[in-house]
Amino acid sequence: MTKTLIHVGFATLRMTTPLVLAALGGVFSQQVGLLNIALEGMMLMGAFAAVVVAAAVGSSVVGVGAAALVGLLTALIFAFFVIHLRADLIVAGLAVNILALGLTAYLLQVLFNTRGAYAPKDLEGLGSLTIPLLDQVPLLGPMLSGHKWLVYVTWLLVFLSWLVLYRTPLGIHIRAVGEHREAAETAGLPVKRIQYLALLTSGFLSGLAGAQLSLGNLTLFSENMSNGRGFMALAAVFFGQARPLPTALACLLFGVFEAVQIRLQMTVQIPNQLPQMLPYLIIVVVLTVLSLRERRLSAR
Repeated sequence: MTKTLIHVGFATLRMTTPLVLAALGGVFSQQVGLLNIALEGMMLMGAFAAVVVAAAVGSSVVGVGAAALVGLLTALIFAFFVIHLRADLIVAGLAVNILALGLTAYLLQVLFNTRGAYAPKDLEGLGSLTIPLLDQVPLLGPMLSGHKWLVYVTWLLVFLSWLVLYRTPLGIHIRAVGEHREAAETAGLPVKRIQYLALLTSGFLSGLAGAQLSLGNLTLFSENMSNGRGFMALAAVFFGQARPLPTALACLLFGVFEAVQIRLQMTVQIPNQLPQMLPYLIIVVVLTVLSLRERRLSAR
């Protein structure tokens, strides 16, 4: 029982990390009043860039940087259409997701003459960190120590995001744009510039999420490996009301169910499709509860 708990706890943090990174990106875009449907595509582009660059230069750190840069560039394209050309948020976001899915599959065939997955030989994954003293603590030590370094950076970014949004003038400006754009413009705030900054931050963080998927959780790239995680992150943003800490905790909840479903597939003799439904089922439940809560509040 203890081993199972440790395994689930360790896997939860690992599976939660890309969700938290993408969800933090969603928090920044939501705070300026822009719903970022394109998180999925930005994450997928980042995952592809991380593997390709890490394999080419032999460094996972450079691969992570490339993933962040590609995510940022993808967000720049999305921001240009949404902010500058005033395209519909939903349509533009879905277009980015479809573009990322098709482009990565096409580049796999053109560049590497392969389909489905690309696993270069000697691909260097992200390094693991053992935290002194913590690794000696019973139960918690094996759960919290020994993760990839990007896992710990992610939770630091949760704190930094809260700090920026609620303890700096920039955060006040970001929230002002999201709460009342016209009033922000009247006050002289550069609304478009702030929206661009928020969406670029969203792309940067989503690119990091993709790097964790392809170099942290795995050491390969496979077609559509984001597998709906961008939408799971978006659900966490709604659950956490676009606040960093509650959003991260919502991702942690989703990560628990994802880790449990993997464990169930390994230990219980039931069709794999049943446990695979768990993370998505909990999202449906959470969004239903949120909808009912908002309806009650509006009725009052």
